[in-house]
Amino acid sequence: MKLLQHLRGSGTKARALRATGITVFASIANNVLRLGSNLVLARLLTPEIFGLIALANVFLTGLKMFSDTGSTTAIMRSPRGDDPDFLNTAWTLQVFRGGLIWLGACALALPVALSYGEPLLAVLLPAAAISMLITGFTPTKAVTAGRHLQLERVTALALSTQLFQALVVIAIAWFWPSPWAIVIGGILGALLLVFLQRVALPGPDNRFRWEREARQELFSFGKFLFLATGCTFLIDQSDKMILGTYVTTAQLGIYSIGYMIGSLPQMLSSQVVGQVMMPLYRQNPPAASGANRRKMIWVRRIVVAGSLALAFFVAMIAEPFVSLLYDSRYTLAGPIAVFISLSLLPRIILLGYGTVFLAAGDSRAHFMVITTTAVLQTGLTLAGVIWLGVPGAILAIFAANLLTAPLCIYFLQRHKGWDAAGDAVFFAVGLLLNGLLCWHYWDDIARLLP
Repeated sequence: MKLLQHLRGSGTKARALRATGITVFASIANNVLRLGSNLVLARLLTPEIFGLIALANVFLTGLKMFSDTGSTTAIMRSPRGDDPDFLNTAWTLQVFRGGLIWLGACALALPVALSYGEPLLAVLLPAAAISMLITGFTPTKAVTAGRHLQLERVTALALSTQLFQALVVIAIAWFWPSPWAIVIGGILGALLLVFLQRVALPGPDNRFRWEREARQELFSFGKFLFLATGCTFLIDQSDKMILGTYVTTAQLGIYSIGYMIGSLPQMLSSQVVGQVMMPLYRQNPPAASGANRRKMIWVRRIVVAGSLALAFFVAMIAEPFVSLLYDSRYTLAGPIAVFISLSLLPRIILLGYGTVFLAAGDSRAHFMVITTTAVLQTGLTLAGVIWLGVPGAILAIFAANLLTAPLCIYFLQRHKGWDAAGDAVFFAVGLLLNGLLCWHYWDDIARLLP
């Protein structure tokens, strides 16, 4: 009863609880839909097609991240986050960015196709980038709803669109088993989502605007975030980009499926952090008072504990899950998922710390942590793939995040945001549990070695 009373309130605590519940539900539903459609598509499409799409996504994600101006984060934390002039200027910048992404994809298409020996990428990349051109017109109403922890309608629209997109992709793949099924589904899904957000979310529609003060604030805050997001591309995609030059397209497709399964808990947690913890850190900065610090430590502990428990559960069922629901071509995705769960442990432990920097406006600290992680992970991935193949790429993720932790802690001390005791306990427990699982499945993991 007491919990229901908290959920029905209009205060920060009630909105935070509702937003957390909605985000967790949305993330679970999102990943269930993603996994379900992936299972069906694995029966309709070949591993080579999954590998082609994985390669295309590497470069599209790179273009998206290297052009990120930080507008969404700026709206979430800025005192002018509800000002129409500020919002319209941010939207104008976002539309311009969508056009740049599409042009960049057109420019990269032929060189990428020649580099990887896959001629189809020359037309696949520009076509797939059309969905990002459309996404550039996403109304800022979706961001301001998150700023105020009012996520109910935004979540409903996103999940409805995802279900529509999954059904469209499966229907096309049924009659036309090719990468174009996924590309066409992505374009139609982007069109539907932008349309629904424009007509169904409350608030005024965006107009083109280029206010000087808003532009200065966006660029001032976004300059380090722009660089940091570009480096995040290397953190998220360097393994696939480098593996693509050392393994076959089919093997890359199997790796991408294993990675998707093993990274589900971390992805879910990242969505909670982005949607809920950023507004909470903005309203309760740990450096402002001891009470704020204690409150945010416990919020973060709950998120990390839940993430670790889910990561262990996913790792525990990954092998039998893949054996049961995927055909024999994808068998190695199981041990990959188990090993990925271990490699992502340091990243899960450090969850939420990036929002401490961003909520405080310290985008420079965020940039330095992300850049160091990206440089280390790219170098370690290259060396790891040469020496150990796929396991080397996975181990590089673990090592890079672990080696960057001291730098992250150094900056966290400035904002009084580090939870030393909690992190030590979580790392020890997570390493023990996931390490035991890797030992249990070692014979299968060893099959990944070259």
